[in-house]
Amino acid sequence: MEAIEAILTRRSTRRYSSEIPERELIEKVIEAGRFAPSGSNTQSTHFMVFTDKDILTKMAELVQNEFSKMEITEDMYVSLKGSINASKRGGYVFHYGAPVFIVTANKKGYGNAMADSACALENMMIAANALDLGSCWINQLHWLDENEAVHAFMIEHGLKEDETITGGLILGYAAEGIPERTMIERKGNPVTWD
Repeated sequence: MEAIEAILTRRSTRRYSSEIPERELIEKVIEAGRFAPSGSNTQSTHFMVFTDKDILTKMAELVQNEFSKMEITEDMYVSLKGSINASKRGGYVFHYGAPVFIVTANKKGYGNAMADSACALENMMIAANALDLGSCWINQLHWLDENEAVHAFMIEHGLKEDETITGGLILGYAAEGIPERTMIERKGNPVTWD
């Protein structure tokens, strides 16, 4: 698959096979993230890779528990409201049961932390599509970055004290086999020319 096709046909996958992709494929996706641009070429994005089913289950339970304690306010982002509501109903698995979860982190106070990680996550999603893997950007750990219980869990699993969680990416084989690649018409993201 050539680069433009991989970009234009990339779609979020939210239903996965339980089969973990070969390590070589996971490493290729991570390498694409590591080669993303970064401010002043700092290369400070930290990639934490989770494939242990028990850890992923504990993480999902923790996230559901912590979201269920939150109250919804009018000024909250719509997806955050959805995560809180789903947690209050129970059975919320924020990572959709994907067999691989790559969490990105970067230095606290670093002005390009989010931008650098966003570039890395996008590279990984495009690489995943080119490798016939499904992927989806996951923000729940970023939203809970300052939550004490979540922070302690992430420190236990590789987050450094001077880092902030910037995002995440789930990865695996789509439940249907090949990821959905139907291009969706663009109705937003306006373009102006001068």
